[in-house]
Amino acid sequence: METRGTRLVVKAGAFLALAFLYFPLVIVVVYAFDKAAISTWPPSGFTLHWFVVTWHDPDVRSAFFMSLKAAAGATTIALVLGTTVSFALHRFRFFGRQAISFVLILPIALPGIITGLALNSAISTGNRLFGLSFSLLTIIIGHATFCIVVVFNNVVARLRRTSTNLIDASSDLGAHGWQTFRYVTLPLISTALVAGGLLAFALSFDEIIVTTFTAGSEITLPIWIFTHIGRGRSLPQVNVVATVVIFLSLIPVYFAQRLTREPAPPRGQEEQVAEDKEFETAFEGAAG
Repeated sequence: METRGTRLVVKAGAFLALAFLYFPLVIVVVYAFDKAAISTWPPSGFTLHWFVVTWHDPDVRSAFFMSLKAAAGATTIALVLGTTVSFALHRFRFFGRQAISFVLILPIALPGIITGLALNSAISTGNRLFGLSFSLLTIIIGHATFCIVVVFNNVVARLRRTSTNLIDASSDLGAHGWQTFRYVTLPLISTALVAGGLLAFALSFDEIIVTTFTAGSEITLPIWIFTHIGRGRSLPQVNVVATVVIFLSLIPVYFAQRLTREPAPPRGQEEQVAEDKEFETAFEGAAG
């Protein structure tokens, strides 16, 4: 049985961990509203002046829309390829299946600088052979390499929790593959697709390491921050842009978490739900 002291220690540890992670972000947000042009603590006053100045900066707006286009393109590719490969690996058993799963997850596990360097070399080779130049397209391709992983993990996890009985029943009733996918499978995985797409968009929108190696002369919002952070006169605008990136990244992550969260069981049925899950796991293992 947990003692009161144990609960207090756990809560204190959780609070310290959250403070360690988010206190620097809070400081950046506070400085974005600071009236002074040079950040000092405590702030001399609060204003929205720097938000107005930043929005009217054409370079910032251009970088913002470039980030939006790159994130939208990478998310689209990730949704198509990530969903396709998740179905292939979930429904079929073949030689090398586990190796493909490992290869899919590898880009997000590798350091970003390694992935970026590899993509830079590949694009440079493509430039010599096919005339492929560094542009928005290469940014999208680079971001899609790790966005696919997010969509794949969400969709394959949902497929593993979804019974195949409905799909088999649809086939028994005469529905062909497209009808089964449209009316049975797609509604079952729709929230996982949306959650995966939101997370992929958030990852792509604030990515800088891979972008640096694949953007060429293109400027996204994170690259704009990186190039202006050392300029004292631009620091208030950097704080504003960083604040916008923080909130635009938190919003899709929040909704993705809401979509993938399993509903809580009715009061008094927690043990029964746990037993049902253990039975399903054992049954799937025996069937496999």
